[in-house]
Amino acid sequence: MRTLIMSTALTLGTAIGAMAETIEIEMLNKNDEGERMVFSEELIRAEIGDVIRFVPTDKSHNAASVKNAVPEGQEPFRGKINKAVEYEVTEAGLTAVICTPHQAMGMVALIMVNDDVSNAEQILDARIPGKGGKKIEALVEEARASVVDVEEEDEQTS
Repeated sequence: MRTLIMSTALTLGTAIGAMAETIEIEMLNKNDEGERMVFSEELIRAEIGDVIRFVPTDKSHNAASVKNAVPEGQEPFRGKINKAVEYEVTEAGLTAVICTPHQAMGMVALIMVNDDVSNAEQILDARIPGKGGKKIEALVEEARASVVDVEEEDEQTS
């Protein structure tokens, strides 16, 4: 019986782990559209259990969560310059991400987990200076709009 319980627990743990994704985000000096100092994705959609890996494709970048701009219970993170950093998603909601040396130039991203925007006001209250703040505001609005679009589609198919 004990073997059966252990086997079942192992199988469930493996199944849950298999569903999780690693999402790779590049830190770039310039993207294909010519925008300078950017993350390869700025609105990052994830699910609980996913790992987001920020990779410094170009030099002089890092990725870090913004103080007081993560969902309740989620651990903040701060990568070192020129080093990849992984962020394990444990809570639903929004997380604001910056490249510390380039956030004033607009190098920011927003992680949206499980289509949950319930902490959007907390993100906006974090007051990110410079172009980064304006871009975070736009990303929060984009996230909110995408959730409304999904809810409207769900209502139409019901």
